[in-house]
Amino acid sequence: MSRIGKKPIEIPSGVTVEQNGETLIVKGPKGELTNTFNSDININIDGNVINVTRPSESKEHRSMHGTTRSLVANMVDGVSKGFEKSLELVGVGYRAQKQGNKLVLNVGYSHPVEFEPEEGTEIEVPSNTKIIVKGYNKENVGALASNIRAVRPPEPYKGKGIRYEGEMVRRKEGKTGK
Repeated sequence: MSRIGKKPIEIPSGVTVEQNGETLIVKGPKGELTNTFNSDININIDGNVINVTRPSESKEHRSMHGTTRSLVANMVDGVSKGFEKSLELVGVGYRAQKQGNKLVLNVGYSHPVEFEPEEGTEIEVPSNTKIIVKGYNKENVGALASNIRAVRPPEPYKGKGIRYEGEMVRRKEGKTGK
């Protein structure tokens, strides 16, 4: 039995959950999320608790059970608390700044790189070497943070680049001369 799938999901106050066939609509103070799930997995809403169950022990149902429960829990958490990812810039002259709604990165290229966040996500720049991506959809927050990191991923020799906060970069030893 899936240990994650068995856990009930508590609905916090201020969040409403509606089920329309296979579609689940979660509304909260941060926003509204809609997702369509596999019709085989049962999502039961009892008062302020959501339970996810599977009809059989087949491999497909077992694999979808925990995944569905995690997706529903992330929807509920997102509209109530929200998600955030922190990135840090490491390198001489590497800096980030916010111009209006856009994020502008100067990371060693001949041109600045700009990012415009999509609906439901926002970017904060508390210092010129730190970026915080916030939003209520975990998938969008993670994708935007990943796209920002992909501009200049950390390199293994000097450790320069854009990395997630707390990310360990394996360092390599440089060349040895004779």
